[in-house]
Amino acid sequence: MSPPDRPGLLFRQDYFDDPAGWSAIKTLLIDIFNVDISALDGLGGHDRSSFPSAYFDGDGGCVANLSAFSMPMMVGGRVIKAAGWQSGAVRPEYRGRGLYQDLIHITLERCDEQGFEAIVLYTDKPGLYEPHGFRTVPQYSFKGPAPAASGKPRSARPLDIDADLDLLRKLLAGRMPVSSRFAVADQRLMFLLNCHLIEDIKLSLLADEEAVIVWRLAEDGAFQLLDVAGPRIPPLAEIVAGLGIAPVSVEAFITRDRLSWKSEAVADTGTQVFMMRAPDELFPSGPTCISPMAEF
Repeated sequence: MSPPDRPGLLFRQDYFDDPAGWSAIKTLLIDIFNVDISALDGLGGHDRSSFPSAYFDGDGGCVANLSAFSMPMMVGGRVIKAAGWQSGAVRPEYRGRGLYQDLIHITLERCDEQGFEAIVLYTDKPGLYEPHGFRTVPQYSFKGPAPAASGKPRSARPLDIDADLDLLRKLLAGRMPVSSRFAVADQRLMFLLNCHLIEDIKLSLLADEEAVIVWRLAEDGAFQLLDVAGPRIPPLAEIVAGLGIAPVSVEAFITRDRLSWKSEAVADTGTQVFMMRAPDELFPSGPTCISPMAEF
């Protein structure tokens, strides 16, 4: 699909390798969402699977953008070819002109051309995407009593996103998806960026060096599990023992099937929703949760 003629605007695609273009999208995201992705510059730059489409004004400013990128997902025990959509934004003074609808149609066509089985996104405006076949996938957290610690206690060591970057990249490259039911299978760059964006998280390497645990303690003392990255997913009891903590309760923000732990699914009631465009058989039949470390 060719973009409609938009007088005074320049349509561009795949422009992240252009320093001026990269600077323009960073400025747009700060201005619209107050999100600074500059940490990517220290992590090797943007995701090389990205394929953005955007409109620029005559001064080189990005006024509307929608980016897609490869984000393989584990769904029902099978890794599928999925695309994530992110950085969808239009400057206020350019809204109401149909620019974003242009970008949606163009990006859908590009995803179809590349053979993606599913497309996923986060939004607080689901009505924008429902006419294009997207449906909300309800998200949950999982709450329950902390399991009794199992295994021989071995102290985990804290990890630093900068000093331990090579180790983190190795674990992320060989990670097992945190759930066999519904989870991101590979989004290592987003994990590393979220280490910079999400406040108050701790990264701990279990003593066997096979998994990094992303966690924090809530104000009420509950242990919050945000992600596990490595070639195996330890049961929750082993994680608690390895961290050397004794919480009364646990809240997990990953689908619980590999944690060997009984818990209650609690629906997320926030305004931000997770949406997917895919065949019916790829939609999960029970409560699921995408890790905050994979949010995009």
